[in-house]
Amino acid sequence: MIKPFELVIFDCDGVLVDSERIAVRVLVTLGAAFGWPLTAQEAMARFVGRSHADNHQQVVDRLGEETAALWSKRFEELHREAVDSELVPVDGIAEALDALTLPTCVASSGSHEKMRHTLGRTGLYGRFEGRIFSATEVARGKPAPDLFLHAAQHMGVDPSACAVIEDSRPGVLAARAAGMRAFGYAGGLTLAEHLEGPGTTVFHDMRQLPALLGDR
Repeated sequence: MIKPFELVIFDCDGVLVDSERIAVRVLVTLGAAFGWPLTAQEAMARFVGRSHADNHQQVVDRLGEETAALWSKRFEELHREAVDSELVPVDGIAEALDALTLPTCVASSGSHEKMRHTLGRTGLYGRFEGRIFSATEVARGKPAPDLFLHAAQHMGVDPSACAVIEDSRPGVLAARAAGMRAFGYAGGLTLAEHLEGPGTTVFHDMRQLPALLGDR
């Protein structure tokens, strides 16, 4: 018999807020400006779902420390401008959250500052305040399990009783590595086949989530 869930751990970007489209667009723009041509698909595969530290190191390895520092600064500026003008919640997430009765938290590769901004702009911050965890708090970002295990420990829930809602391949890999059940949201940029795998349920509409979790 499958153990009932005691905690639902949400990723932030692409799961709660529709920010991955913004991030990919900015990454492609920066690649063109700094001499690293990237397609949207390449930007997705290389950067989406990973920690800032991991992504920064990729740019360092490709373009050097000085350029990577400029890249990071410009990314933050362009991303913030776009978030302020166009960011919206992921379609159906408000309805899903309203229907859920299980305890929830957020565990994201983004920094606390970034999440305060994006969740605040979309009116979602208050739903999770005090239960938000960042990859900046652990040694290794996704696809390592560290962040999800960190969140579960602080929430006082065994990993086997946790459901993780993710929209990236590094995210679902991290959930599996943590011994948690993964729910891969394929209603955004990531193709369903990149989320599929053992212990993972792939779905396309956030309104389906409460029923998939057995929390009607």
